[in-house]
This record gives sequence, C-alpha cells and structure tokens, in this order.
Amino acid sequence: MSGSAYSIEMPQVWRSPVVIASPHSGANYPQAFVEQSILDAKRLRSSEDAFVDGLFSAAPQLGMPMLTARVPRAFVDFNRASDELDPALIEGVTRRGQNPRVASGLGVIPRVVSNGRTIYRGKIPLTEARARINQYWVPYHAALQRLLDAAHARFGETILIDCHSMPHEAVESVAMLRARRPEIVLGDRFGAAAQGAIVDRVEAAFASAGFRVARNSPFAGAYITQTYGRPSRGQHAVQVEIDRSLYMDEVHIRPNGQFEEVRARLTQALREIAEQGSDSQPMAAE
Repeated sequence: MSGSAYSIEMPQVWRSPVVIASPHSGANYPQAFVEQSILDAKRLRSSEDAFVDGLFSAAPQLGMPMLTARVPRAFVDFNRASDELDPALIEGVTRRGQNPRVASGLGVIPRVVSNGRTIYRGKIPLTEARARINQYWVPYHAALQRLLDAAHARFGETILIDCHSMPHEAVESVAMLRARRPEIVLGDRFGAAAQGAIVDRVEAAFASAGFRVARNSPFAGAYITQTYGRPSRGQHAVQVEIDRSLYMDEVHIRPNGQFEEVRARLTQALREIAEQGSDSQPMAAE
C-alpha cells in the first residue's frame, strides 16, 4: 500500500502488536523543491535518516506492519506538529512564543538542514506550507493512527517503534558523560510514552544483538513519541535512534561495508521485539 506521502508493507500474518515506522527515511525529493533550494542534492539529504527503512525492512516478515515515509524530512517533517510553523520561513505566520525546534529552523516545514544550513533563498507562501501539510503530513499521520488502532483492536495493546538515525557527532556530544558511547538511544519521554517494562524489553533486545544502548540522552523523543505514547490506553511509543556511522558513510550518504551486518543484528532485535505480543492470537492481515 503506498501513496505520495508514505508506503505500508503489511505482514502476511499479523502476529505482533508492534508497529514499525520510519518517518525520516523518505528520499523522493520533489523536483520543484530541489530547484527552489539553494543547496545541492547532497546537502539537502544531510537531515535524512538515510537507509533506516532498509535496516528495519525485515519487520513484515516477522509479523509486524511497517510504515515508511516517502518524502524527505527537509520537505516536510512528520515528527513535528502540523502547527509548528516557522515565521522566519513562512509568510503570514505570526511570531509568538516559539518552541526551541521552530526557533532553530526545524519546524514542520524546515528552514535548515544539518549544521544549520539554510534551505531557501527567502520565505515561502503560507499556502505552500499548508499544501505540503495537507498532501503529506495529514495522510502519514492518518495512516499511522489507523495501524495503531488496528493493532490495538487485534491484540488489546499496541507498541510503536519509531525508527531514526543520529549523526555520529550527536553521540560524540554525550561520550564524555559515559564510559562507552551508545550506539542506539531509546526515547520514551522519560517514561511518559511507554511502560517501563516494555522499554526494558526493547532495550534488552537491542543489547542481546550486541548494541550499546542508552535512554533519553541525547534524544528523548519528539512529536510522534509524545503524541502516540499513551500507556494508560495501552498504546506505547518508543523512539529508536541508531548511530549512522555504524552502517553508512555520512559524508557521501551511502551504505558502508557494515550495512548488512548491522541490518542482520537489527533483524535479530526485531525478532525479539515482535515477541512482546507472543501471547496474542495471530490473524491474517487484510
């Protein structure tokens, strides 16, 4: 199942309450957007969670649906609220108390990519920003909520694993605080987005696959984790950030020689994560 905003791959037999999503790995750059930007293609891609969808692509074979963004984060960011509009970029947006993400240029329509590089020469019309939100952001989140609702109806609970990658320099920033720098960071909004026992099992799955795992530093989860993590309703959300240097050449934005090994280890972790719903009755996906 696919559209301009996202694609969904369903398992043949839906056997787990876990839903896998990759909101920042989209790489279909609209030509008009590329021409509008003052950045070259490589710099535009610097904010992309490149190849994360490939790393977690075994999810449907393991009984879990997978939702993948098709458009890039630099064009519209699915991990922001639809009203996080940047007045420094979008004409007609009133300046008011901004959160730090918007102020730094990382609203729902980003003004910058990695390292603060400006995307546009000037401002864009509010009509254009709203068109992107309506055409891409709204369908992606509607699809995500449908998957979570369907999983909850089948299994009595649902667990969203929201998959991302982080620049190696982000991990370096916390290395001084730890004896060993983490390779994967789990974000659960400091316990607000998922039950502790669930996060414990997710952490154990990655650790058993040989990854060094930390929680909530430097990333605790953003809009998606905050919005969809509702433990009291049996809806849990855990953000997963993986160090890009493990599997890709960050400068040239291409898989490195360890990509398949990392993918195999992540598949092992996914197999254990899927078992969180092993007591539930599997059903054929519709």
